[in-house]
Amino acid sequence: MGTHQCYYNESIEFFYKRSDKNISLVWKTKDYVVVSMGLTVCFVVMLANILVMTAIIINKRFHYPIYYLLGNLAAADLFAGISYMYLMFHTGPWTIKLNQKHWFLRQGLLDTSLTASVANLLAVAVERHQTIFTMQLHSKMTNQRVIFLIVSIWLVAILMGLIPNMGWNCVCDLDGCSSMAPLYSRSYLIFWGVLNLFTFTIMVGVYTHIFVYVKRKTLRMSQHTSHPKQKETVVNLMKTVTMILGAFVICWTPGLVVLILDGVNCTNCKVLLYEKYFLVLAECNSLVNPIIYSYRDQEMRNTFKRILCYVCRRHRPCDDMPAVNFSTLRSENGNPHSHSNSLV
Repeated sequence: MGTHQCYYNESIEFFYKRSDKNISLVWKTKDYVVVSMGLTVCFVVMLANILVMTAIIINKRFHYPIYYLLGNLAAADLFAGISYMYLMFHTGPWTIKLNQKHWFLRQGLLDTSLTASVANLLAVAVERHQTIFTMQLHSKMTNQRVIFLIVSIWLVAILMGLIPNMGWNCVCDLDGCSSMAPLYSRSYLIFWGVLNLFTFTIMVGVYTHIFVYVKRKTLRMSQHTSHPKQKETVVNLMKTVTMILGAFVICWTPGLVVLILDGVNCTNCKVLLYEKYFLVLAECNSLVNPIIYSYRDQEMRNTFKRILCYVCRRHRPCDDMPAVNFSTLRSENGNPHSHSNSLV
């Protein structure tokens, strides 16, 4: 039978030992590898997403609902990089020095950031679905609705990060403690993992619907028109959809699987052997997001060049850099397909 005694005054080492999770007292090769990989990913993630956010702010052509969502996605991924960096400086032999409050803060920041990233991915997917199926250049969503959506995303993300600290933990139920997160309840891990898998399933459904629609449209276009630009737009759209789904599956599925396996108390699954590497892989999705959603946009790339050129022009003149090519402006003047191609 499980005990109902609470252990608020116990150390982190107490919970780790009871969950059979190794807590390092000295730095080992594995600790150096994990921290080095993690910090490297963090720096790249933060720089990439700062670049995206800056581009959206300085270029008025990006002041539309879809770009606001992309900017919020970049902000969520930036926060993910900061949160993961905080984790890297409080892991390994540093973990034993944490108290329960700081441990829940460490995990809560990570849960909040990852939830915000996933929620933003879902919001972008729904917006793209609506835009493509109504053949619009920009979404009819008002700025007020965009703000409401962004605020809702962060409220949900913050709530998800606070839930364990608010009581859904195993401090008063040691038999329910997980192995990967020794102060987290296994039931919470199942809830969090299943919720994210459900969100992933919705995203798959949305993009599958887009994929089927684009494929049918391609067949109709091949029968009734020979315009190569339209065909190229549709093909690029299908490639982008495939990249989005592939990146999400590769980055998130392994971590969610081991999370749920730990939640169901699979003692033979060796989840502790892979958890940190899968966590780094999931964090990489915060780097892949700006590449897929922003770097494929011609105008976004040109804006990046302007920003980088401004930063580096003291060392090298920028006079030879080509002028910014406003693809969105061209879209507004009569090409309804180019915007879908660059943003989906």
